[in-house]
Parts: sequence; structure tokens; C-alpha cells
Amino acid sequence: MAAPPKTPANARFERKSDMQNRKIEVKIRLNPKEAELLNRRVKKSRLSRESYLRQLIGGLVPTDMPPPDYFAMMKELRCIGNSLDQIAQKAHTLNALNVKRYDENTELLNSAIVKITNAVMLPRKMEKGEKPQ
Repeated sequence: MAAPPKTPANARFERKSDMQNRKIEVKIRLNPKEAELLNRRVKKSRLSRESYLRQLIGGLVPTDMPPPDYFAMMKELRCIGNSLDQIAQKAHTLNALNVKRYDENTELLNSAIVKITNAVMLPRKMEKGEKPQ
């Protein structure tokens, strides 16, 4: 069975089997300035140091953890979507709704939620010659 695709909800967590396959340990030496910079970036991302470095090795730029307001706003958008679904169910039974127009707008809301989440939560591919921020 194929592994589930990484989604915003599980992109930050690695599967246990991935960890069991990692048997090579790499040690590096950093000067105090480099260590400070690495630790600051790791802290902002809220990833483990190992996960942060693996993303860089994989050509991805780890993103900073979004502010707490982001999660509150996303929760509110999902509540709006759930309310729309409840309204739609009632309206469909009463045949009192332009179903096509409603469905299009619901899809736009869901699409916006996915785009916002991907833009804020998922790491992006590193451009050639780019340094992580």
C-alpha cells in the first residue's frame, strides 16, 4: 500500500518507518554564529533540528510556524464552511436554493482554505542558488 500523501495536517510529522530506515549518523561542526543561526531558524519553524536539516537536504525551505491567529482564522473559515453545508442540506430538501451557484461558492471557500494552508504551512522548493532565510 502506498504511503498517504503529505497534507498540511501531517506534513510536519515523519512516519516511524522513515526513522527506522535512517541508520547513518552525520556530525558537523559549527562556529557559534552558525549554531545560533541554525537554532534560531529551527525554533521559528518548530521542527526538530533533524527534520529542519532533512528538509534543506531535500531542497525544501522550511517555513516558520504561523502565528496563533492563523489557526483561529482557519477554524473560523471551517466553521463557516460547515454552516454552509448545513444550510445547503436544508435548502436542497426544500428546493429553495440555486444549487449550482451554492456549490461553486462552497468549492471556492474550500479551495481558498487549501491555498492558504499550503502557502503558510508547507515548505517550498528551494530555488537554485537560494539560501534559506
